[in-house]
Amino acid sequence: MSEEKHVVEHEQQKKEKTKKQYKPFWIVMSFIILIVVLLLPAPSSLPIMAKAVLAILAFAVIMWVTEAVSYPVSATLIIGLMILLLGFSPVQNLGEKLGNPKSGSAILAGSDLLGTNHALSLAFSGFATSAVALVAAALFLAAAMQETNLHKRLALLVLSIVGNKTRNIVIGAIIVSIVLAFFVPSATARAGAVVPILLGMIAAFKVSKDSKLASLLIITSVQAVSIWNIGIKTAAAQNIVAINFINHQLGFDVSWGEWFLYAAPWSIVMSVALYFIMIKVMPPEINTIEGGKDLIKEELHKLGPVSPREWRLIVISMLLLLFWSTEKVLHPIDSASITIIALGVMLMPKIGVMTWKHVENKIPWGTIIVFGVGISLGNVLLKTGAAQWLSDQTFGVLGLKHLPIIATIALITLFNILIHLGFASATSLSSALIPVFISLTSTLHLGDQSIGFVLIQQFVISFGFLLPVSAPQNMLAYGTGTFTVKDFLKAGIPLTIVGYILVIVFSMTYWKWLGLL
Repeated sequence: MSEEKHVVEHEQQKKEKTKKQYKPFWIVMSFIILIVVLLLPAPSSLPIMAKAVLAILAFAVIMWVTEAVSYPVSATLIIGLMILLLGFSPVQNLGEKLGNPKSGSAILAGSDLLGTNHALSLAFSGFATSAVALVAAALFLAAAMQETNLHKRLALLVLSIVGNKTRNIVIGAIIVSIVLAFFVPSATARAGAVVPILLGMIAAFKVSKDSKLASLLIITSVQAVSIWNIGIKTAAAQNIVAINFINHQLGFDVSWGEWFLYAAPWSIVMSVALYFIMIKVMPPEINTIEGGKDLIKEELHKLGPVSPREWRLIVISMLLLLFWSTEKVLHPIDSASITIIALGVMLMPKIGVMTWKHVENKIPWGTIIVFGVGISLGNVLLKTGAAQWLSDQTFGVLGLKHLPIIATIALITLFNILIHLGFASATSLSSALIPVFISLTSTLHLGDQSIGFVLIQQFVISFGFLLPVSAPQNMLAYGTGTFTVKDFLKAGIPLTIVGYILVIVFSMTYWKWLGLL
């Protein structure tokens, strides 16, 4: 296992070295594009401040797509640009939308500039939302799972039930992803729980890492993670981004149970499709892994009996799931508040499962910064009218006003899937696209269908099926060396096509019956 790990690390180092060679170029290019957009003459329909926001968006997209710098670093740069460029922009007729900045906040006395003080408030507006609180609390919950190894125990227990047959193990990998999606609000953490177990099975039975069986098991596990990012509201951060915009711009808060009602049936059908697609495109060389069950039992034995901390985390997680699923039905407490209360209990002495000192090094604090900045950028896109202008320019030529809602969904979903090819972060993609889609609903006068339209596009934003770079969990799996990009595409293309067709079918039937459309 150590030799395999060395090979994987060597391959990852080579890839990182290649990426680093291009980083200075993309950093320079990001600033050049920013300056070019700023210097372009603004159309009469586009306020100067909105043009500045579009320049920042162009800068952000290049940074996000190329990963020229880490996401937290790019987020910090975006904050700085928002403060400077918005602060030195004239308010014009945007005063009411921007919160009626007082003249005293302007940079120059008597000027109509927004001022850096008010621009600073806009740049940090995303951090003052319940969405950021929910993501932060969810990261603590994921850290608690990793601290206690409960997520690994859950994965092993599921795999211990499915038996030695290869096809059953494939089903087990899918079921593990489904079960963990309810309790582990991090796609990378879920993949990090199941992939090492599957790798251990592959290595223990001397199956080659470049075999179809290895590719089948690892790709299936991470594709299932992506599918259930859609099915469960709290399974992925990008869902919380969308919910925040829907809540503040469309005035509707989607509860955990409502999201599950809308999205879980789609994910269930996709999980079934995933099984048949994977077995078809990557038929395993062997039908049975002899001793597979014994290996799982051995791994469970290494974990030892369930510890008191794990029992406490199980109780807290089950209560959390109960309160999430009954939001708006049995009680009025929102998901963010429930999760923060659970976090407080987890940190309590005696009855909790961890201390702050233990957990602070396990939290990816940069994720919270990226998340907050993404919401801030989306807010500013909407408030300045930049999102509306971008929506009109991008989709106006398609004549969507004259098309039925299903045809519009079909076209925009295709656009959404293609755009995702350039993004490694669905959270960043959601921050950039959801404000544009919300503005599009206004242009198309969708009315009550607006919420359903935006929600469906958020589901599609989680389509990370095509390339290893389409999602962090894919890259984690790709680092194992068990498959090539071509292998991933063999599974990803039919899975994306089926997902696209199911979005249209569900839009015509199930989601329409529920009143989403």
